[in-house]
Amino acid sequence: MTYLVDGLQYANWSEKIFRQMRAGGVDAVHVTITYHETFRETVLVIEQWNRWFEQFPDLIFQGRTADDIRRARETGRTAIFFGSQNPSCIEDDIGLVEVMHTLGLRFMQLTYNNQSLLASGCYEDDDTGLTRMGRQVVAEMNRVGMVVDMSHSGDRSTFEAIEHSTRPITISHANPSSWHPALRNKSDDLLRALGESGGFLGLSIYPHHLKDGGRCTLQSWCDMAARAVDLVGAGQVGIGSDLCQDQPDSIVEWMRVGRWTKAMDYGEGSADNAGFPPMPHWFHDNRDLAGIRAGLLAAGLDESTTEGVMGDNWFAFFEQGFGAQSVP
Repeated sequence: MTYLVDGLQYANWSEKIFRQMRAGGVDAVHVTITYHETFRETVLVIEQWNRWFEQFPDLIFQGRTADDIRRARETGRTAIFFGSQNPSCIEDDIGLVEVMHTLGLRFMQLTYNNQSLLASGCYEDDDTGLTRMGRQVVAEMNRVGMVVDMSHSGDRSTFEAIEHSTRPITISHANPSSWHPALRNKSDDLLRALGESGGFLGLSIYPHHLKDGGRCTLQSWCDMAARAVDLVGAGQVGIGSDLCQDQPDSIVEWMRVGRWTKAMDYGEGSADNAGFPPMPHWFHDNRDLAGIRAGLLAAGLDESTTEGVMGDNWFAFFEQGFGAQSVP
């Protein structure tokens, strides 16, 4: 069965967007529930999602296992999988990894752009790799079945996460830096190591990660996707659009600044472009996701590889990454 899966979104969620997911035939989405929120603040976000699940049961439901993607397809709904873009939700307590997993968290980044208690972010001058706590948290994430995500982490930290993790990790939303040299994109050497370890790359459609930004063409992006398949592996690449639909520009400030500075951190933007950049014309919402398929085929990917990138590969990765490790 062919699935349609987006491995990362942070939209301003609404009934409109949930209906667009259904109009686009999207089977599953990994949604961000934490940027800089504490544990209790993250619980409040989960409470809001619980209300949406109650209000719109014919459109969405909470996903916890890969089988929920199959159930979503069979029932005409979209499975929502929780993820965190920062380990702030576990604060300084390793015991909260299992608690968050019980609440449904299935992905956690070890860093956002800055140094965390676990590893170094990609905007730090000095990447010191995994910390002592970071190594312990990776082991705990492996145990309970929470995927290690290194999308916003530095190279050394990511290499060490690949080496230390006993389960394949993901970079859920980034592109090769050889295509576009954004700090958030990843080197070919790192992507090869990710692939050799069995890890997974979700390709981003966020304009700051794109060659030519919002003017990036579908064919340029799909040609990049074909190159990523060569680097990482045909069964280990999917889409992690990083769609931030309907978010106000004030959310960019929360994403980049959180509580750590009084000044605006422009990150991948500039003082002249501090808000959300314009999306490419071929991708504005979930109804556009399926249209990427034709571009991948035009870029030379065969049908099986194309369907893998569209969602089947994420399904297989979810199967591998979410279950608790058995005790020998």
